[in-house]
Amino acid sequence: MNTVKFSFKGRSETVTAPESITASALLALARESLQIDDEIVLKLIFKGKTIASSAAADDDEGSKRAFPEGVKMPKGGAKVIVMGTMTSGIATLNSMRSDPLMRGFDEEKLSVSCGYKSGVTSTFWGPKLGSQHPKYKFCRLEECKDASFGTRPTSSTPHAFEARRLMEQLATDPGVVQVLTSRELVVGCLGEMDPIDDRLMQKKKQEGACLLGYNTNHGLAIHIKLRTDDLSGFRPYNELASTLIHELSHNWVSEHDVLFWTNYGQMRVEYLWKHACLILGGLFVNGKRTASLALIMDMIIFPSDGKDSPSKSKLMDNICQSVINELSGEMAQHHLPVQLVAPAVIGFGKDLMLETQDESIGFGHGQRLGTSSDDENSGLSVRERALAAAEKRAREAKEEK
Repeated sequence: MNTVKFSFKGRSETVTAPESITASALLALARESLQIDDEIVLKLIFKGKTIASSAAADDDEGSKRAFPEGVKMPKGGAKVIVMGTMTSGIATLNSMRSDPLMRGFDEEKLSVSCGYKSGVTSTFWGPKLGSQHPKYKFCRLEECKDASFGTRPTSSTPHAFEARRLMEQLATDPGVVQVLTSRELVVGCLGEMDPIDDRLMQKKKQEGACLLGYNTNHGLAIHIKLRTDDLSGFRPYNELASTLIHELSHNWVSEHDVLFWTNYGQMRVEYLWKHACLILGGLFVNGKRTASLALIMDMIIFPSDGKDSPSKSKLMDNICQSVINELSGEMAQHHLPVQLVAPAVIGFGKDLMLETQDESIGFGHGQRLGTSSDDENSGLSVRERALAAAEKRAREAKEEK
């Protein structure tokens, strides 16, 4: 016979039991000696190991010896810890599901290691796209954690993981990848603006303006306002992409002058043209065009185009018209007429279309464009020649003043 001392919630009882007592018999002895209700599921622990459990009492485990043969018993008897859980509590726990937005430790390690090895990726754009250029890219993403909001966000506020997924979508957008690659841009950090405590945003609000993003030190970091003012969701994706390209244009020009709007307009044309090329290449992602996923289809294909597939020239005309209409409203806020930049935007679009080879239309990463004919800017890409022309116009405008 063995002496067994049961301990349960500060109470203890000492009993004697046969050396060969089974797990189910030891459970019954513990329940009887400690006067524990049948509604409580028990688990017996000896030397740090579970030797009996109510959950396994009805199967073969319950018929096995509770104390394995040959185990060394303490002189004072076996000290068995009794743990109990109400069946109602177990049922409630089993009915709950894990938070899909919470990563486990193993998943977190895998996410970090994959991020360092392959850079920012996203499944949103399908298996053929969804990755950045290995050199010209956003080096890291920085979502706004809940604790940094200043006040506890409402329950309807999207989780920080959702914000990160949205930034991954922006960073791997085929149009954004094309813009970064053709201009050989490397941005240190793409981050989310704090929707409550961002001081630059508060300062702009006091001045009567609305800040949607800002560029720090010409591309060291770009922060975008992802969330709506009431924190109930995210701003429309097409607006976020437009804001991101706007801030990328500040990598060269800080002031909102003619040179800035010329560069920004040309970047917008290149962004839309990349998605137009994916349309011409027949690429679908989960049954949709990338332009539809980016909410810009109406800027590329107009209802007046009819049911037939538009030609390259027609798509570029639509894109240039859409960008000029977009610039008209934005430049008006800075008291500048869109006519100052429209010729440069249209000329850039035509050159871009002519230099886009048929075999390059379709999926793939951004690439540098071809070269021009023999002139003073021979050997430069479309983007470089457009910037040179814009800088020349800016110098001439200053000389006239």
